[in-house]
Amino acid sequence: MIAALEFESIKQAAKHFSPLPSLSAVMSFSGKYQLESQENFEPFMKAIGLPDELIQKGKDIKSVSEIEENGDNFKVTVTTGSKVLVNTFTIGQEAELETVTGEKVKAVVQRDGNKLKVSLKGIESVTELVDSLTIVNTMTVGGIVYKRTSKRM
Repeated sequence: MIAALEFESIKQAAKHFSPLPSLSAVMSFSGKYQLESQENFEPFMKAIGLPDELIQKGKDIKSVSEIEENGDNFKVTVTTGSKVLVNTFTIGQEAELETVTGEKVKAVVQRDGNKLKVSLKGIESVTELVDSLTIVNTMTVGGIVYKRTSKRM
């Protein structure tokens, strides 16, 4: 009898608590991230036409990405050594984005949960907020997959 009463009081108390929102509903891209690791840097950069000299200079530099998210509006600043790349865009709207090679391309960034997706001149890019500390950017061109993993600073 006591156990049944305790169970009923627990059930009553549980009615006052709402379930937590899913993690994907509350995660924001906003923050600074430092590159931790990368895969296929050299083959990818060669495939998109970056000169060997720049590839050699860039392969060991730990870039810092800063993402500012305000609703559907984003500003992404990537600092690699002395090179600073800044792109601003609104989800679902065409924007002029600068590529790794410095070329400016019109594209539309889409959001799918914790993923930002865009196609830039044959390069498919997916940036995923894996958890509150880790962001993974995967870029694919001609079968070459370049993966960058960065950690929140």
